[in-house]
Amino acid sequence: MGTYLNPGSQSYKMTVNSKIFVDKTEMIQYLNSLINTQQRFVSVSRPRRFGKSIAADMVCAYYDREANDKELFGKRLIAKCSPLKTESKMITWDEYLGKFDVLRIVMTKFLKKKVTASQALENMQRLVIRDYKKAYPEVDFLSDDDLIQTLDDVYSDNDRQVVIVIDEWDAFFRERKEDKEGQKEYLDFLRDLMKDNSHVALAYMTGILPIKKYGKHSALNMFTEYSMMFPRELASYTGFTEAEVKEKCAEYGMDFGDVSDWYDGYVVSDRIPPEKREEYREGLYDGHKIAIYSPLSVVESMTTGIIKNYWNKTESYEALADYIGKNLDGLKDAIAMLMDGGRLKVDTSTYQNDMTTFTNRDDVLSLLIHLGYLGYDDEKSEVFIPNREILDEFRSSTKDDEWADAFGAFRTSAELLKATWAEDKDKVAKLLEKAHNRADNKTYNDEAALSYAILYAYYAAEKYYTMLPELDTGKGYADRVYIPRPQYADKPVLIIELKYEKDADGAIAQIKRQEYPDRLEAYKGNILLVGINYNRDVKNTSPEYKHHTCDIGRA
Repeated sequence: MGTYLNPGSQSYKMTVNSKIFVDKTEMIQYLNSLINTQQRFVSVSRPRRFGKSIAADMVCAYYDREANDKELFGKRLIAKCSPLKTESKMITWDEYLGKFDVLRIVMTKFLKKKVTASQALENMQRLVIRDYKKAYPEVDFLSDDDLIQTLDDVYSDNDRQVVIVIDEWDAFFRERKEDKEGQKEYLDFLRDLMKDNSHVALAYMTGILPIKKYGKHSALNMFTEYSMMFPRELASYTGFTEAEVKEKCAEYGMDFGDVSDWYDGYVVSDRIPPEKREEYREGLYDGHKIAIYSPLSVVESMTTGIIKNYWNKTESYEALADYIGKNLDGLKDAIAMLMDGGRLKVDTSTYQNDMTTFTNRDDVLSLLIHLGYLGYDDEKSEVFIPNREILDEFRSSTKDDEWADAFGAFRTSAELLKATWAEDKDKVAKLLEKAHNRADNKTYNDEAALSYAILYAYYAAEKYYTMLPELDTGKGYADRVYIPRPQYADKPVLIIELKYEKDADGAIAQIKRQEYPDRLEAYKGNILLVGINYNRDVKNTSPEYKHHTCDIGRA
């Protein structure tokens, strides 16, 4: 048994022997289906304390040829798994038990202070090669510091494949955030170590971040991503499932409702079985949706009997405060809405999978999904705060005075929305003026500024509505249309029309003239028409300066 090569099963045995143990060994049967296939490159990303290292220890213990611990795994759930049928064979639960060399690397161990990326990779390779030389004294190794060559030498002489397990694979991107050249060198090393190499039977990497992208591409494009956004077949192993938590609550005398309220809320998607896909397309199947709980928090609450915020054992609130304080594209206003229980559409496609490249609000929100601060609905592309524990973290991170303006604006927005529902047109006009006044004076009379001000003013509506900008009616465009989310079907549709130097009544007339409500036939009888006008040429000495008018009608 070596430090890095074939580390044995002792680390996983410690987990099994712990006071609270949740058996996730069935995951190995899925990994067995990937052995020696094109899909054998697995990248798993989860937040801190979601069991990544425990899973890595489990993988090592199972495949390690020197451990070959049938007694350990024979008592686990994997031993009850039915044989897995693939295109070429039937795979029993112990088909690959103890059949490979296992190379276990924890990247954080090599990133010491003042050590460059190049030096870290060199040190890691020398130490791993030392283990190989002890294990294979008969092999004529060609290098003392080239791990790729060493794996080739062993495979050439012994026809022995390796399972590569890299924990904290993303350490170079979390701890050396600005070292772009070092990061690229690291990615190139991993690609050369594994891609197109037949000696790799399986590669299993874990980290907080998905694989780094440059533009829309990845140097490690052979890997399949199993992330918090879409964990695929590993969904039920992302954290504790509802059934597992209920079992522990019964065992430890805890109230499941309280535990769920504090630590539930992450909903992830498994694959949809072929036989269920037609039902899914018809909206009759959602069995692929799995509720996930934060493992550390559940374990702490079970062992102490106290339900509270244990997230600070994972990461300090200052880390969250740093990201949400960036305020890209109105991020603070988005956070205020999320803290009020809302959900927000997010485009995750531009996120570069690192902790520094943020070009817009959605990039920061995408990072918060991977850090566990936000839940993500992959079908609706929406984020939300998953539970009370995480909401507590947001509250701690937004206590500074700099957040007062954002929360004040959100309260005004919520008040505006209620006034709109109540058809209080004078109050709506007054609150819209307040929002418009926040626009830069140089652009105050610009139509785009008014449009932005209206959008900003109705920010609280995103909790209840899906917003459609410029809905095509066939005879023109409605400036803003808000469609109620399914869970708020009792709320009215809002159709908002903006006018300059005309009148609010004219805006309402235009809405009716262009037959906007006809495009929303299913909502007839529950549609509010909101006309807003602003006269930009009024002199600043006039009482009407920066004054808005509003009219509200029904359809």
